[in-house]
Amino acid sequence: MKVAIMGAGLAGLACAITLEKFGIEPIIFEDREQVGDRFKNGEIILSLMNRPVRDALAYLSENYEIFLSPIGNIKAMNVFSENNQATIEGQLGFSNIRGRHQDSMEAQLARQVKSKIFFNSKFTYEELLKDFTHVILATGDAAYAKEIQNFKEDLTVTLKGAIVEGNFNCFKVASWLDSRFAPQGYGYMIPLSKTEANIVIAYPEYPENQKNNLEEMWKLYFQKVCKDIKQDLKIVDNFEVNKYIIGTCQYPRIGNTFFVGNNFGSIMPFLGFGQYVAILTGIYAAMDLCGQGSYEELTKPLKKAYTNSLVLRRAMEKLDNKALDTLVKSLDSKIIEKVFNTSSFDPLRYVSYILRPLVKNTLK
Repeated sequence: MKVAIMGAGLAGLACAITLEKFGIEPIIFEDREQVGDRFKNGEIILSLMNRPVRDALAYLSENYEIFLSPIGNIKAMNVFSENNQATIEGQLGFSNIRGRHQDSMEAQLARQVKSKIFFNSKFTYEELLKDFTHVILATGDAAYAKEIQNFKEDLTVTLKGAIVEGNFNCFKVASWLDSRFAPQGYGYMIPLSKTEANIVIAYPEYPENQKNNLEEMWKLYFQKVCKDIKQDLKIVDNFEVNKYIIGTCQYPRIGNTFFVGNNFGSIMPFLGFGQYVAILTGIYAAMDLCGQGSYEELTKPLKKAYTNSLVLRRAMEKLDNKALDTLVKSLDSKIIEKVFNTSSFDPLRYVSYILRPLVKNTLK
């Protein structure tokens, strides 16, 4: 068995680590100069999104011997709308760094890999198919999956973000629901250290949103963030991403090709994060190759979670600022806090079933 992994991101590296534990040494091909060769940014793993698993990092460690250290465990989340705010407290999840940083999730996984990584690779998927018995497609975007016509695109997203300097609590994150600067989307702030944080706005690129002036929305967002957290932040770096694809593959495996990470559809549409799912797809593909299960069966819960997340996204897109104010006000309650901190209950699953009839025409 000769296994090629195309991409040294979260899914590809997790796949390599798992294969090595079963005595299979893959070859990893990465078209960039190093692991995590992209802009630095913060992301979160929310326990609410991964039920019945409560602690994703402990789960990966105990079940698959994949070890990751976060920036911090999230103890509080402030949620702001145009006129209201709420605070949710508890053991909510973890924040982490992505991109060009020695402690990024990619860098941490790379330190656990023994297999050879060829950087600046020019090999195409078609060329690897000829030379290897199996190919793990882990390129970090859905371009190849779309080219093979094995990917359903549900939306594309614009993201604009910055690294800012200030005073931050690594155990607290914040989010904004306000259509003035994030129409049908959201904004968020994730501390990277006590003195540095990542702020981002993200919104879907529907025709009605393309007429908006991104720079003006960003200016308003930055002012709102500074006001809400009561700091005069200093921007030290920024980034912008357009047409970021969110969708899911039709078949997790075709022949001896496995679609993992974003090629599988690991980004959950509701909040736009997908690190945990990406890592799981890499693990599950390796388990299939090692005779430890069927990739199609192992990923079925992930496909269901994606659909539930999409339902929630479509429902959120229907809310105007008045409705978002009401929603945020409702979050500031002990009942909501208990839902966030109950380990076994999966509220997103049940809420998505209730909302599905309201958004069924947008799920095709």
